[in-house]
Amino acid sequence: MEFAEHIKTANVEDVVLRQPLQPPSRGTLCITGHHLLFSDREESDSRQVLLLLRNIDAIEKSVENLTGYSGFFSNASHSERMSGSSGTITMKCKDLRVLQLDIPGMEQCLNIAHSIETLSCLDCVSEMYPFFYRPVELSLPEQWGLSSPEMHYSQMKELYEKWRLSTVNRDYSVCSSYPPAVIVPKSIDDDTLKKAAKFRQGGRFPVLCYYHKKNGMVIMRSSQPLLGANRKRCKEDELLLQAVIEGSDKGYIIDTRSRQQAQQARMTGGGFESKSFYSRWKRFHRPMERGKALQESLIKLVEACGDESNNMDRWLSKLENSKWLSHVQNALSTAGLLVECVERDGHSVLVHGSEGTDCSLLISTLAQLIMDPCCRTVEGFLGLLEREWIQAGHPFQQRCAHSAYSHARLQQESPVFLLLMDCVWQLWRQFPLALGFSEALLLRLATEVYASDYGTFLCNSDQERCALGVKERTHCLFQALLRPTQRDYYSNPLYERTELAIWPSVHPQSLQLWKGYFLRWTQQVRHLEEAQEEIRNMVIEWGKLACS
Repeated sequence: MEFAEHIKTANVEDVVLRQPLQPPSRGTLCITGHHLLFSDREESDSRQVLLLLRNIDAIEKSVENLTGYSGFFSNASHSERMSGSSGTITMKCKDLRVLQLDIPGMEQCLNIAHSIETLSCLDCVSEMYPFFYRPVELSLPEQWGLSSPEMHYSQMKELYEKWRLSTVNRDYSVCSSYPPAVIVPKSIDDDTLKKAAKFRQGGRFPVLCYYHKKNGMVIMRSSQPLLGANRKRCKEDELLLQAVIEGSDKGYIIDTRSRQQAQQARMTGGGFESKSFYSRWKRFHRPMERGKALQESLIKLVEACGDESNNMDRWLSKLENSKWLSHVQNALSTAGLLVECVERDGHSVLVHGSEGTDCSLLISTLAQLIMDPCCRTVEGFLGLLEREWIQAGHPFQQRCAHSAYSHARLQQESPVFLLLMDCVWQLWRQFPLALGFSEALLLRLATEVYASDYGTFLCNSDQERCALGVKERTHCLFQALLRPTQRDYYSNPLYERTELAIWPSVHPQSLQLWKGYFLRWTQQVRHLEEAQEEIRNMVIEWGKLACS
């Protein structure tokens, strides 16, 4: 597609920009295939605002004809009427900013609005900005990403005795959402894996995602078994799970659906592991919302945060009705159960819901963060996200197509990754010394997942990224965040490594609204950020003095 065909008006003079935390400014507006650029001509330093069009979730436009409806001007020409009119475009962004453009000229306003509406919703991945982003200080990496399943396995020598790296999915024919290599029990051959995959939704057979060095227990994840109404069984799947708990008396299954939902899934070909055939596995049901319900929860929360009525009862009622903090509590509570099974009870766990690409990844990530100090550094945390979300097949393109403001009909959007960032922030707030990264990293990731210069969150699976050349033609966000200047900025200067598990409190009084994200464009939070930055700088200076 030629971007130029969607840009009837490329630039407009004398535009007024209104944005949060800044006074209105007048200048020139330019539109390109991927950005809006506003240059403030009134300031001596000529400030610029560069907005990625992909970041715009919804726009609202209104035009006012100042001459066309007056009897005095009724015989005015078309050009005279257009020049005597103006328009306003309100842009609601995925990072929750709300910007307003006052544009002279009705036609120019409508042209700009049309361009924004079209270019902010490009469906073709290869036309998105990460494929065009070429910063001077970065060259395209030879190895895209921080690691790979092969590298991860090679670094875990504890696995060698009982676990192996299988390339059964090297051509993505067994499971389209898994990476080419996965870690499985050594006693299970590839033919068995292929048959087990046919018994799991989307081919997502049980694979290892975490090995607990303290006691040798593991976390596995998969999708639901395909029992159906006839209660089918698969001996290969049973053998696979039996091999996982070899040498142990039992294992646990955490199903992120209610018992009723799991029963109903049988009517559509799904289901859950039968006690008759998986006798050594004990099943827990911990229902977690996903999909449309979670997206609507986010929409209600953002609406509550934007309410300017200053009415306390109204605010508390809207906050409660959104149920967002209940989802946070539920996720942390379920992750806590998973940690309890592995860390305290000393047994391996299989986690799944239906597809195994959303809530399963959410709680396995949180559990590893709670248990493993290696996951709590900047590099360790980014590596964890790469393994559990990028490589494991979370469908980012579908889930993050829209945020809270879009007027589009909901399809497969769901803010599961944003919920993860909120849960990690709760951990960060409760354990300010135990995590090696700052809130700023969480805010950056929560923003980048919806609109980014980098290719990390493009596509729905590793297979799609390979087919579109994402790894060859885009930059990796995680690698950029680990460059020295970036790593220093996103590090927690108060960090003190602890080998202990960090057990979060999930009492309602312990959980708070993530103001740094949901209220980030308000003056109160900006003052708080400035104070936190000042404290951070003081701590860094004290650290330098102590070392000198």
